[in-house]
Amino acid sequence: MLDKIDRALLNLLQHDCTLSLQTLADAVHLTSTPCWKRLKRLEEEGYIRARVALLDNERLGLGLTAFVLLKTQQHNSAWYEKFSQVVSDMPEVLSFYRMAGEYDYLMQVQVADMKSYDSFYKRLVSGIPGLIDVTSSFAMERIKHTTALPIVP
Repeated sequence: MLDKIDRALLNLLQHDCTLSLQTLADAVHLTSTPCWKRLKRLEEEGYIRARVALLDNERLGLGLTAFVLLKTQQHNSAWYEKFSQVVSDMPEVLSFYRMAGEYDYLMQVQVADMKSYDSFYKRLVSGIPGLIDVTSSFAMERIKHTTALPIVP
């Protein structure tokens, strides 16, 4: 169970994972050793999955964001495993969800431009038999984007 200090540490880290151990310890009113032990426990228990740098997609020439909705007639486990593996191996796919509702799957795709998306689309539909509908929507403007989860202290 997470206590107030654990939640505070997680909030600090998800906004800036480069904070030093001493800065984190000071922020939660601990000395460095107990703070380090908490961080180690949070990692071991899976609360902290990774520490990463968030990159600017525009500066990297990856300015087109597509949201792709898919329907399939296939719902067996062998097809699902193959489909999941094919999509997981596509670096353009940032997020991939199995859905309830009208569509079976949703993915967020990041590419350079429409030509790059067309290439991605062709690889997707040729690599996965059984898709009956692939619908794409393209983001015109990012209004909000965060990786920070709403952790209540």
